[in-house]
Amino acid sequence: MGRLARAFTAVGVTVAVAAIAGCSGSGAQGSAPTGSAAGRGGGAQAAAPAPTESNPPGDIPDNQVYVPYRPTGGAFTGFTVKVPEGWARTVQGDTTVFTDKLNSITITPVPATVVPTTGSVTTTVVPKLRARTSKFAAPKVSEVNRHAGRVVLLTYQGDSAKDPVTGKVVRDGFERYAYYRSGHGVDLTLSGPVNADNVDPWRIVSDSVTWR
Repeated sequence: MGRLARAFTAVGVTVAVAAIAGCSGSGAQGSAPTGSAAGRGGGAQAAAPAPTESNPPGDIPDNQVYVPYRPTGGAFTGFTVKVPEGWARTVQGDTTVFTDKLNSITITPVPATVVPTTGSVTTTVVPKLRARTSKFAAPKVSEVNRHAGRVVLLTYQGDSAKDPVTGKVVRDGFERYAYYRSGHGVDLTLSGPVNADNVDPWRIVSDSVTWR
């Protein structure tokens, strides 16, 4: 009986050790999901919001509405041109200027005895603009097709007048179109910051000139 008791005792110790080992293993396995859950929780965090897009100063919105402008006085009123709706209008003699923030549209009917050419614009217009435009640069004269026909286009750059509030000066890009029909001309000048992407708006305006 003494040997039997000792045998039962040895078996009991073995079972107890196995049970303890099993419990330890179970605890180790149970800790793994906790780590995995933490990993999933970190991945599920809300992504940082995308930065708000901002257009360069002077960009005309894509949804801008355009309305026809018909001069009612001055030397010549036989044309129509579309301008952005809501822009401020000022009139100085025969010249009409539409402005909004950093952009402007200048419309000037002029007497014209001959059709303007790249040569005439280069020799007569460019020197005048050079004299009155601050830091005039990069003049380029070409002929382009618009709805009204073939016109002479002069592109150049210059500094804007100093803002009376901020004192800032903006580097502007200019497109000057010379239209002609039957002894009458219209000079259309579009201007805005050089970094503004106004290719489409300026095309809408320059393509809208219609003779009446």
